[in-house]
Amino acid sequence: MNTKSESQAYAAAGVDITAGYKAVELMKAHIARTVTKGVASGIGGFGGLFELDLEGMKHPVLVSGTDGVGTKLKIAFLMDKHDTVGIDCVAMCVNDVLCCGAKPLFFLDYIACGKNVPERIAELVKGVAEGCVQSEAALIGGETAEMPGFYPVDEYDLAGFCVGVVDKEKIIDNGLTKPGDVVIALPSSGVHSNGFSLVRKVFDVENADPKAPVEALGGASLGETLLTPTRIYVKPVLALMKEITPKGLSHITGGGFYENIPRSIPDGLGAKIRKEDVRVLPIFKLIQERGGISEHDMFNTFNMGVGMSLTVAPEDAARAIKILQANGVDAYVMGEIVPSEDKVVLC
Repeated sequence: MNTKSESQAYAAAGVDITAGYKAVELMKAHIARTVTKGVASGIGGFGGLFELDLEGMKHPVLVSGTDGVGTKLKIAFLMDKHDTVGIDCVAMCVNDVLCCGAKPLFFLDYIACGKNVPERIAELVKGVAEGCVQSEAALIGGETAEMPGFYPVDEYDLAGFCVGVVDKEKIIDNGLTKPGDVVIALPSSGVHSNGFSLVRKVFDVENADPKAPVEALGGASLGETLLTPTRIYVKPVLALMKEITPKGLSHITGGGFYENIPRSIPDGLGAKIRKEDVRVLPIFKLIQERGGISEHDMFNTFNMGVGMSLTVAPEDAARAIKILQANGVDAYVMGEIVPSEDKVVLC
């Protein structure tokens, strides 16, 4: 810890430099869990260094993604639980670059807060580190900004970005998609990190008791259900790609089925999804019931229990599901590709 850098004037303005040093010390053990062989620098420099291992790649292409956690953070504030939203932050980024077929290499986070409470910052980074471990990405840097007067003292924002790599010839190209291809669902762990402005309105969470058990959720509280971290699909999908080439991958985030599945389907084709085959989680049924929300709006806002969709040739479907299940994802068929001007057809 730097014991000489201290500013009484800055402290009087609400910024505690020494708290920042303490936060860095507390987070070092979490960051150490994410170190991979490419890491070429320690925490504390002006930039994170990463040495690329391009062995076996003919034309390496870097793929980047950035995102934040959004208003799901409000639930973390209400629950005073801060060790899982970092997983969400990583997941939103690595799942996106995965849709190109890329393996995540490294991640950087950005935390802005009203008051730097070192223990809370360390909890946030603990979650980020866990997300990096799950995706085999190194946490090589970040920034914590104390911004008194801009954020309330008990609130913060959390965002980040990742960089991955894929061989150009292995980039997932939806141009290979054909009628009859199978659409496979990769189940979500819950609401993930999208649609929380609507969720908060439906449940009036700021005026409710988020820790009270809810019968419709199997006795779990609303708060703990909503804080369930976003599922990270990197390891199972990369395992699949060693044996099968997907024709399309979609990360089901904001905009639900209607905005995300079309990204992996070429013009003139659509995904015919059988609603009865979609394994809708109880939290979505509760949201729809409490909010009086139409079925269309539910599928156009939330993942509905499907965190990612994957398109493969029909002859590869059974083997793809077997590989995914062997890697911890209870995948299942939810539809097929058909000639259509509508990119998503729910029937």
